[in-house]
Amino acid sequence: MLNFSAFISNSHRVAVLGALAIGAIALSAPASATPVQLFPFLPMPPAPFAQPQVQTAPPPVQVAPSEDEGTVHELPPRLRRQVVSYATREAPGTVIIDTPNTYLYYVLGGGQAIRYGIGVGRDGFTWSGVQSVTRKAEWPDWTPPPEMIARQPYLPRHMAGGPGNPLGARAMYLGGTVYRIHGTNAPETIGTHVSSGCIRLTNQDVTDLYSRVSIGTKVIVRPMDRRADLGTSTR
Repeated sequence: MLNFSAFISNSHRVAVLGALAIGAIALSAPASATPVQLFPFLPMPPAPFAQPQVQTAPPPVQVAPSEDEGTVHELPPRLRRQVVSYATREAPGTVIIDTPNTYLYYVLGGGQAIRYGIGVGRDGFTWSGVQSVTRKAEWPDWTPPPEMIARQPYLPRHMAGGPGNPLGARAMYLGGTVYRIHGTNAPETIGTHVSSGCIRLTNQDVTDLYSRVSIGTKVIVRPMDRRADLGTSTR
């Protein structure tokens, strides 16, 4: 005969032991682990949706231009460095300054030249003649000549070379004169008559010309009242 009281007592004991076992399993599982399915015959609740991590883009890297580039300035098309057709009897390597049209030609030969836009002397400070390159300097120091200081006494007596120096990235000294072909930290003056007689190019262009010119290079400076050959662009 079935002892109903004993069955109830045993059932109660089994239930208590089962509950304790379930609690131990729940406590022993790590908080981040997948929940244990205690009753496989019941559907599991959906796992909580994990929000994707937002990747923060790194700040843009600011790339400084090289010192030789200097200030970026958009030149008019006619003043940009370009190869042009240029008829001359001068030998390849000769530099010709077209003062009235603010061009410098580097003769390539075969009826071609590289044409650069330049700034030249202002009214009363232009000059003409034939000189040669007697010295070259990278990021030259600037020592204004006495006659320039007499006109502009506020000028510094000496300025170390660098991006802020009026001579710019390169300078080519002409004979025993005070004149130079040099760069500039004011590229907006290219194509104008503004200097005290020196020939100025952008820092990019003077660096290019500097790499082509050597000591002894012949430099011809045309006068203001001469109508110059403009040349025709080939590229």
